[in-house]
Amino acid sequence: MDVEDAIAISLSYFLSTITMIYCQHLSQDLPEPSIDLKYSGYIIFLVGIIGNFYHHILLSKLRTKGEKEYKIPQGGLFDFATCPHYLFEILIFVGVSCTSQTSYAISFTLGTIFYLMGRSIATRRWYKSKFDDFPKDIKALIPYIF
Repeated sequence: MDVEDAIAISLSYFLSTITMIYCQHLSQDLPEPSIDLKYSGYIIFLVGIIGNFYHHILLSKLRTKGEKEYKIPQGGLFDFATCPHYLFEILIFVGVSCTSQTSYAISFTLGTIFYLMGRSIATRRWYKSKFDDFPKDIKALIPYIF
């Protein structure tokens, strides 16, 4: 990934986080939701962080130093979906939404879901065009489903 792209993505996440915290601050005087999803949100968030981290480790081990050839990721949920790291990133945002229970967090999560769904479809198409031996039964985002 280019440094400029990494900076733009990091800045986007940082600004979104700041905005989400500010919205949380603005909602302090509102009544509490009737169903408390805070603790389930913590669990979903942790599952997302661990799964995302694990799949990024697998991606980082695809190429050795100096190697530039593209490879099909294997291991973990990569055997069932092209972008399982996106799935776990979605879980991170779902966890944040359950924890904060604000309309901003929920709308940001929905936007993230649709964006990553599109990216996973594009990534799967790219793999299919680049590799003749790419398995046809591997889904884009959710194993066995999508």
